Amino acid sequence: MEPLSEKIIFAPDKQLGKFVAKATGRDMVLWDGACHVHTAFSLDKIAVLKQKYPNAQLIAHPESAETILEMASYVGSTSNMINHIVKSEHQTFIVATEIGILHKLRTMTPNKILVPAPISENNSCACSECEYMKRNTLDKLLHCLEHETNTIEVNETLRKRALIPIERMLHISSKAFYA
Repeated sequence: MEPLSEKIIFAPDKQLGKFVAKATGRDMVLWDGACHVHTAFSLDKIAVLKQKYPNAQLIAHPESAETILEMASYVGSTSNMINHIVKSEHQTFIVATEIGILHKLRTMTPNKILVPAPISENNSCACSECEYMKRNTLDKLLHCLEHETNTIEVNETLRKRALIPIERMLHISSKAFYA
């Protein structure tokens, strides 16, 4: 069997997995997990915002629900979303991702209108904050790197077994992208 025709187990986000499967045409088994922020965006409330801002582009992370992605003018990673907005001639954007991106974007594009996509749970705000992402800081990362803390230790048998799929993925990806 040719490596690129083998089924892929994709984790941890089924929404991102659906996006990747559609983009690549690959057959995937999707892990039943999802980012709670990206799955909470309200299609109905975004439609209302699109009426309020008819020239706005909806931009979204690929972890968003398929219905949001279908409505989006642009889908990309955080850095790609930022680059898109910075380079775009459009002036108004509805941003469907974690709200933390808006501070950086507003600093980089002070003359553009950036509207956070509303979530379905709460009618009074666009509370698309991820408390898990907020736990990570540059100071914590630096501390981990300098002091080699927060390590995960596994026994040698498990380490060797876990290394097999990682090496295989690296081998397959090197053939797929560098052939």
